[in-house]
Amino acid sequence: MSAAEGPLVVGVDTSTQSTKALVVDAATGQVVASGQAPHTVSSGAGRESDPRQWWDALREALHQCGDAAREAAAVSVGGQQHGLVTLDARGEPVRPALLWNDVRSAPQARRLIEELGGPKGWAERTGSVPSASFTVTKWAWLAEHEPEAVRAVKAVRLPHDYLTERLTGEGTTDRGDASGTGWWASGTEAYDEETLARVGLDPALLPRLVRPGEVAGTVRDGHDLPFSKGTLVAAGTGDNAAAALGLGLRPGVPVMSLGTSGTVYAVSRHRFADPTGTVAGFADARGDWLPLACTLNCTLAVDRVAALVGLDREAVEPGTGVTLLPYLDGERTPNLPRSSGLLHGLRHDTTAGQLLQAAYDGAVHSLLGALDLVLDADADPSAPLLLIGGGARGKAWQQTVRRLSGRPVQIPEARELVALGAAAQAAGLLTGEAAAAVPRRWKTSAGPVLDAVERDEATLARISGVLSDAAPLLERGPGSD
Repeated sequence: MSAAEGPLVVGVDTSTQSTKALVVDAATGQVVASGQAPHTVSSGAGRESDPRQWWDALREALHQCGDAAREAAAVSVGGQQHGLVTLDARGEPVRPALLWNDVRSAPQARRLIEELGGPKGWAERTGSVPSASFTVTKWAWLAEHEPEAVRAVKAVRLPHDYLTERLTGEGTTDRGDASGTGWWASGTEAYDEETLARVGLDPALLPRLVRPGEVAGTVRDGHDLPFSKGTLVAAGTGDNAAAALGLGLRPGVPVMSLGTSGTVYAVSRHRFADPTGTVAGFADARGDWLPLACTLNCTLAVDRVAALVGLDREAVEPGTGVTLLPYLDGERTPNLPRSSGLLHGLRHDTTAGQLLQAAYDGAVHSLLGALDLVLDADADPSAPLLLIGGGARGKAWQQTVRRLSGRPVQIPEARELVALGAAAQAAGLLTGEAAAAVPRRWKTSAGPVLDAVERDEATLARISGVLSDAAPLLERGPGSD
């Protein structure tokens, strides 16, 4: 047996690139074991993964955790949002999952917005105006381009739903992840029949919604994981809602997450409905709301620019004349799904380090442009901006966020916040606590605070000007007439 003070729980993060598992002491928050295994994602026009990879990666990650995983009394799965998982009558994938960063459904998104009340109608009904990232647009794309696949579908799931169902044998989801589909109505907290009818999706194919704090099921027989039959399984949630839980986030505290995608969000007591589509009015995993803005291009895009200019990602140099919009995968915020990267202001004396800094500036500019919209009237404007995700440990990211935000920046010492948030859900099942209270007891948000510096208004204005002038070109995309 382990030397843990309390029962052990497992929190899982199934992300775009890998699945991670943490075995956590529910009493102290100490991570007693961890494991990770990679996924592959297709390249080219689409972004797809075989969901069975996620299960195999979960098995491998848990195997790396050793005996500690066998002692776990509860488990929960956090996962990448929006992905469309289609299953046949045997529970096997009909085709690879369409991931959040697959933007081929941009035409379907535009059409659905027009057909169902425009941006204002969508925001009022679902809390969000769907972009090509949303699950509903991906289903519409699939119905249009692969009707034979649609006819074979007997269940529709999100990525975290898929793994939870393989654990329990029951199709379930939660309000946090469901709010990113486009077919969940935030006003009624139920599936929206009008939207489902418009896209030809039978609601019987969708999972049951599990309430915060409710048990989703128990681990069933016939699996090859280290869990005992009857181990409790929590609802799970989407990755951003899980990270908010992992921080024990209180309303009004701003978060910037630097990962494959970049996000800014805050917990709110109020349901959001932004008709501009900049802010998605997501639900959180605890009964409140998680207004959020997301960019498609963050750490991977900047790392790609670093590779192109042959520099380490930290080898930035200050510069005042060059602007780089790193929209390498199209972009969601601003809503430019057909765009590509754009470089402006290149001179003979521009250095590679200045180009790299410009990529950082362009990525952070997109996120900060939405931050004020995410925060409501209850937010404290002087509160430190919590910086999380893989990029949060990078000095260049930290200094760029400080310079362009003008806010103090706090870097929580706890890592793997999505998996920790899932572990907090699992722990709450055992202790009876609200899931958000568990990580506060674990003190997961503690970490150094970097003082505020003067906001670099000149750089922000320059990037905004280039973006405005180039908008027609960016909207057309490369290769357009």
